[in-house]
Amino acid sequence: MSEAKTENQAAETQQGGGKVQLPGLFAFKVGMTRIPDDKGEMVTCTVLKYEPWVVSQVKTGDKDGYSAIQIACRPKTEKRSTRSELGHLKGSLKKSGAYFVRELAVDAKDGASVGVEVDLASLKKGDWVKATAVSKGKGFQGSVKRFNVGGGPAAHGSCFHRQPGSSGNRTWPGRIMKGKPFPGHMGDEKVTIKNLKVLDVLSEDNVILVSGSVPGAKNALVRILKQD
Repeated sequence: MSEAKTENQAAETQQGGGKVQLPGLFAFKVGMTRIPDDKGEMVTCTVLKYEPWVVSQVKTGDKDGYSAIQIACRPKTEKRSTRSELGHLKGSLKKSGAYFVRELAVDAKDGASVGVEVDLASLKKGDWVKATAVSKGKGFQGSVKRFNVGGGPAAHGSCFHRQPGSSGNRTWPGRIMKGKPFPGHMGDEKVTIKNLKVLDVLSEDNVILVSGSVPGAKNALVRILKQD
C-alpha cells in the first residue's frame, strides 16, 4: 500500500480526557538499546522520546483543498516568535510560536480540535509502523562507498582501484546519462523504514520502543505512522 494511501486512513481518532488519538505520532530519536522479548531473547530496538504535541489546525478538503491535522511542539517564547507564528498558533499555544509544526494527512474526526493534545496512547504495544526521518549526512563520498560499486583490482600496478569505471557513450548520445553511480553528496535525505514493530510504550516516561533501527541522527525528529 502506498504511503499516501496509508496516511489518508484515520481509523482511530478518539478523544479522552482532553486528548486525541491519531494514526501516527512524531517523536525524537534518543538512541538504540536492546530489551528482552517474551521468550527472553534480546531484541535490538530504537528509543524514541515523545514530547507533547498540540493540534494547531484542522484542514479540510472544502477549505484547504486536502484533509490533514496540523500539530505543534516545543513552544517558543513570545520574543523569539514571529507575528505570523503568534497569529497562527494563538488558539493552541496562546502567546508563543513553536519550533516544530508538522502535519499528518488524515481525515478530521470528532475530538480533533485546535488546542487538544495528541495522546501518546495513539500507538500501542504490538502495532506495526513505518518510521520516516532525515538520514545522517555523510558528506561528499566516492562511488565505492556511496553506491557500493566493485571498483578495480586491489593488486599493485593495476592503477584502477576505487573508481566507478567506464560511464560514457559513443557518438550518440555523446553524453553521460543521468543517474550514474558517480561521487557526490551522500545521506541527508528523507528515508522511510517499513515493517517496524512497537515493542513497548512507556507512558510514564513518554518513551516509545521500536524494533530495529530508525533513520536519523540523535535528536532527529521521526514520524511514526501505523501501517496495515
